Amino acid sequence: MENAYVLQLSDHKFQDLYLCFCGYAKCEPLHSFGPAVRPNYILHYILEGKGRYYVEDTQYELQAGQGFLIEPEVQTFYQADQEEPWTYLWVGFHGSQAREYLKDIGLNSHQLIFRCSHAEELKQIVITMLKNNTSSTTNQFLLESLLYSFFSILSQDIDIVPSAVANEENMYIRRALEYIHNNYSNSIKVSDIADYVCIDRSYLYRLFRQSMDMSPQDYLVNYRITRAAELLSLTDLPVGGVALSCGYRDPLVFGKAFKLKRGITPAQFRKKNRKDANEHLQTNQDILGKL
Repeated sequence: MENAYVLQLSDHKFQDLYLCFCGYAKCEPLHSFGPAVRPNYILHYILEGKGRYYVEDTQYELQAGQGFLIEPEVQTFYQADQEEPWTYLWVGFHGSQAREYLKDIGLNSHQLIFRCSHAEELKQIVITMLKNNTSSTTNQFLLESLLYSFFSILSQDIDIVPSAVANEENMYIRRALEYIHNNYSNSIKVSDIADYVCIDRSYLYRLFRQSMDMSPQDYLVNYRITRAAELLSLTDLPVGGVALSCGYRDPLVFGKAFKLKRGITPAQFRKKNRKDANEHLQTNQDILGKL
């Protein structure tokens, strides 16, 4: 679980660079998100604590003062530390020049990790974003200026952390994740993944435990359920359609798997998610004033 404050935006006036969402969260031990593929760019910045960030087959150990970039349509997973769970903020954005602007501050597909010493400034920008949560023209201009200010602060004091060098075992994991990403909507099994990678199933299991801290089966299920949660939150697709889209031919099996991972049924999740979003917009102002 996490104590989170989130702003979601559905409209934007700008094209070059625009804010899609932002947030601030104090995570519980081992709170995680993913495996998932996101449609936007996201910059996370860690204010306190530490955790792990996985990009396909690469793992990063991160702590306060560091941040990480999530790119669109790239599979990622991140998890708070058990002893010192992180508190972080994030901004999600897109636009025709988003990739170029990230490149200007030194971030790209090969440079995803950074350090920055301006924690308080970044935090105040995100809090101001969260407080201005209406879609008025004035707020759209304000949020746009705050997003550019976020980039400006990073450009002043960003320190790029070199990426790890891949090895043969990483190659096997990368190919396995590629297969899951492309085929999770089908009725694939762990044996299919092992066959695609051309290694023994037990060796695949060992690699996943070492690199991802979970089995291939757990990873596949987590990925499917995360994608299902996104569809339930962002679309009006019927629950049966969500199940089919995520590799479950039997809606009852899907419902049991979803409840096991999320604690509630898919229908309950959709209802709660939308109710929480509406209540969140109404109550965040006073809470954020205390941060």
